[in-house]
Amino acid sequence: MLHKSPLCILIAFILALPLMTTAQETVDEDINKLIRKHGLEQSQVMDIASWLTDVYGPRLTGSPMLDKATGWAVEKLNDMGMKNVHLEEWGPFGRGWELNHFEMHATAPSYWPIIAYPKAWSPGTDGEVSGEVILLEAQEEADLEKYKGKLKGKFVLFDDQREVKEWFEGPAKRHDSESLLRMANAGTPTPRPRGNRSRRNLGGFSFNQILWKFLEDERPLAVLDRGYKGDLGTVFVSGARSSEGRAQNTEANMLPQATLAVEHYNRIIRMMEKGQAVKLSLNLKTEYSNKDGMEHNIIAEIPGTDLKDEVVMLGAHFDSWHTGTGATDNAAGSSVMMEASRILLETIKESGVKPRRTIRLALWTGEEQGLFGSRNYVAQHFANIPEGGWVAESLKAAQKKVSAYYNLDNGTGKVRGVYMQGNEKVAPIFRAWLDAFEDLDANTLTLSNTGGTDHLAFDGVGIPGFQFIQDPVAYSTRTHHSNMDNWDHLSGDDLSQAATIIASFVWHTAQRDGMIPRKSFELDGKDQNADVGGKKE
Repeated sequence: MLHKSPLCILIAFILALPLMTTAQETVDEDINKLIRKHGLEQSQVMDIASWLTDVYGPRLTGSPMLDKATGWAVEKLNDMGMKNVHLEEWGPFGRGWELNHFEMHATAPSYWPIIAYPKAWSPGTDGEVSGEVILLEAQEEADLEKYKGKLKGKFVLFDDQREVKEWFEGPAKRHDSESLLRMANAGTPTPRPRGNRSRRNLGGFSFNQILWKFLEDERPLAVLDRGYKGDLGTVFVSGARSSEGRAQNTEANMLPQATLAVEHYNRIIRMMEKGQAVKLSLNLKTEYSNKDGMEHNIIAEIPGTDLKDEVVMLGAHFDSWHTGTGATDNAAGSSVMMEASRILLETIKESGVKPRRTIRLALWTGEEQGLFGSRNYVAQHFANIPEGGWVAESLKAAQKKVSAYYNLDNGTGKVRGVYMQGNEKVAPIFRAWLDAFEDLDANTLTLSNTGGTDHLAFDGVGIPGFQFIQDPVAYSTRTHHSNMDNWDHLSGDDLSQAATIIASFVWHTAQRDGMIPRKSFELDGKDQNADVGGKKE
């Protein structure tokens, strides 16, 4: 709990901020009224989301469905009136994957259907296969010896049981005043060291690698796990494992793999503990695709006027995992950013006012496997980054032309404010812009960093990159990467609110005399942002 004295000081500071910033930062109320009209009263965000999920979901990177979704998005953006709509290639990513059929059943000692999902990039089976289940219990390489020659024709489990408890409270939550105050009260985050991290194998074998090499040599029918979270039939699933690196690599030696609902996984183990021989059947049909291994980001623009060489970017990742239709992760973000662009186009049409800076929408692919789409875009346009690495060696001229990048990727929840990513200089600017939407419950600024999504690619090369604070709803507990990630879990009111606020942020960024101020960013001991974003503040 916060001490009373700092809390009082903080509240006084927050209350004083509107008075301190009103004269400094212009808010165009006439434009905001039009943005509200098109965003809140005439929203199309849920229809966009339905196309991306019901019709073109899921959108696994490299899959044929992602290609179809990309084609639809390009056509939609052109129809909306966006300019310079095009795809930008990046890669190689590796092979794609498509699921064509899956079913799993317990066949002995009694029959019951199993709730399970194959892992992405898992190979298929040779038609329907059946066999006994064996629990592999091994903590080190020596433990594997007793299983040698005994796994072929078996289904292998190597997770133990996971306790399941009843929910006595709903999993969905909103931020309350206490949680928002904690964020607002957060201090400046400690900068991360900028080592030249690389995706290359640095040598050495962990026990996991040894285990998977052993399994691949033994050739069981399939390897099954139960995930570290999820219950009540919710199954969180991601990609298959290989002892030879990424599953997307064409040379990777792969076994069929699936994740079971924890209740069914636990039941199998409990039956085995009672001396029951549990047998399963599995029929899995998959197909590898994307032979050239290349992928694409979707780019579209609203041209600027007197400052058209400078850019304001908004974006979200377009790809998803495969068990649901990729609704909260991240058709929500992509739909909001497409809708924000539509709102701006309608506002421009009705007001006759055009943006000063060019507004650029980006929908990224490959985010789920490591921010590949956005990182490659940044490397192509803004920084010189060694192949296989993440850290810039030098910056390109275009890096100084990007005022800000705004990202959305935390589910369906409404926008409650902004993670400033340690950039205290933007606080008075964002405060003025948020105050215009206090009635929509968006009023929190935090210096805190947040990670795991595409704004990091921009922040990592010194461009102001921001992720919006969102209500968590049931994102991590029910939908994120799970079979429940479907359109029904989207909130139309929340997404309309988000698109409206983001459209206003993008517009006001485009219209400012000066670019968004930048925090310090050093290469070779020199601050690369010292002369960027500071004019006319």
